[in-house]
Amino acid sequence: MVKNESLNITALQKKIQQFATDRDWQQFHTPKNIAMALTVEAAELLELFQWLTPEESLSMQNDAKWKERVGEEMSDVLLYLFRMADHLNINLPEAIESKMEKNAKKYPAELVRGKSKKYSEY
Repeated sequence: MVKNESLNITALQKKIQQFATDRDWQQFHTPKNIAMALTVEAAELLELFQWLTPEESLSMQNDAKWKERVGEEMSDVLLYLFRMADHLNINLPEAIESKMEKNAKKYPAELVRGKSKKYSEY
């Protein structure tokens, strides 16, 4: 089991790619289909929280079985994101860094600290 280790995105993408290749699933893994599958998996993650109050959702972290289910759904979402990045030749670390820089400009800490409004409302 991996514990608090750095995520090697390239190695993980190769592993995911090989998993699909071994099953001849590349034919189904178009960007459109992956985007649809990703949405389904995100909905399955959301379903785990659907009827919980905010307080219940926070307290569920003490339920090992529930945490395992959440982790599985989160993993499914992440796996599809990695697969899509691979297909579209998107460097995720670069894309994340770029997005974080844009977000820092849209949401300057000194202006938005403790607020939840959209950037266009500031």
